Amino acid sequence: MKKTVLISALLGLSALSFATNGDNLIGVSPASRGMGGIGVGMPVGATDSVFRNPAWMSYYKGFNMSFGGIVFLPEVKARQRVFVDTDDANSNPNTVVLFDSNKQTSQSKLFVVPEVGIVHSISDKLSLGLGAFGVSGMGVDYRNKLTNNQPSLNNMHTNFQFMRVIPTLSYKVNEAISVAGAVHLAYGSLDMGAIMCINQDNDGVPGHPNCWNAGGGQSQTYGIGFQVGVAYNMGDFVYAGATYQSPVAMTYKRVFDSNGNNIFEDLKLTQPQELAFGVGVKPVKNFKLGVDLRWINWSGAKGYKEFQWDDQWVFALGGELKPVDKLALRAGYNYGKSPIKGGAKSVSNQNRIPDLSARFRDFNIAWFNLIGFPAITEQHVTLGLGYEFTKNFGVDFAYKRAFNKKVRATDNAGMGMFVEAENAQSAYSIGLNWKF
Repeated sequence: MKKTVLISALLGLSALSFATNGDNLIGVSPASRGMGGIGVGMPVGATDSVFRNPAWMSYYKGFNMSFGGIVFLPEVKARQRVFVDTDDANSNPNTVVLFDSNKQTSQSKLFVVPEVGIVHSISDKLSLGLGAFGVSGMGVDYRNKLTNNQPSLNNMHTNFQFMRVIPTLSYKVNEAISVAGAVHLAYGSLDMGAIMCINQDNDGVPGHPNCWNAGGGQSQTYGIGFQVGVAYNMGDFVYAGATYQSPVAMTYKRVFDSNGNNIFEDLKLTQPQELAFGVGVKPVKNFKLGVDLRWINWSGAKGYKEFQWDDQWVFALGGELKPVDKLALRAGYNYGKSPIKGGAKSVSNQNRIPDLSARFRDFNIAWFNLIGFPAITEQHVTLGLGYEFTKNFGVDFAYKRAFNKKVRATDNAGMGMFVEAENAQSAYSIGLNWKF
């Protein structure tokens, strides 16, 4: 294979580099995050219900408000070994060599994710909620990383943010069952930036490979979806719940030039549908334990499907112990198998990405995912605590650690090419809570 296409671009996700379950947060409120991201099958907090299962809003009385955020500390590394064209004045034309970038560390290392929520019980049966949460995203920055005076990872830098504003209503059917419906008003921001190269000299001049800056700058767009939920409460002893979240179709305008003609193309990227259910128990007054299971349909979402993401089953387990009335101690575990797979990838087939003009081989898609979009973490442990200073005001804290995960993709032709990524994360959350 004398001339090999090296697609050095990105599939950008997140100025908020907080990929955990795919590119989704494991949870939004510190109470939920301290318990592994649960909240579908049992109530963990009034404003958390707005996002996770709005049917639980009926569990809370009066007026409830929370404000807080997450400090996210990703630790992302990548490496590529690919063929590159080394044409210059001192070498033969069309010389192709195997280039190894060595391991590089992304400079996107700290992000802040805000959140706010309100829940108000209008009557004994009807509750109103409104929340605004940063819920999905990721980002990397490999600019100015050099190996042998060459851009090691082609100046890859990605930035994706996805936020949901959620107005919702819940209705208490009887003492045991509540139902809810919500509208999801979505905001997305995508910035794709990298050098893209084809390893051949279109102008015939040594040292002038066909390379261009492919990123078109930040693109912002909006979308809409819905959510329905149901909750069951048997005397504050046994809990159960289920929820469905619809896909949200998004189109990011003029974000990428895939073929070097200075025409920036759109990218369709749909946030996937989700189905979740869970159960919980409260065997004694000061202790509760819950388990949630969520299905995330990445393989059915436009954009993610073409980038060959697999569906995820996410398992979340969490518990809370109150040694005294005002203090809550929390712990949890969250697992979701990486939707991005490694292994041998084709270097000869062609794949269509909506609405990009160029075609992408399986190995190139793996490059996109692992260098620009390394949403590969699987195992998370969490700790949290809450303290009620007064009957009207309390504070929640949470810590999450995502263990390091490495994924490597190789070429299927035995040429010695590979691309790999590592991702580990720490995150700290705080929430200020008022109720009246």
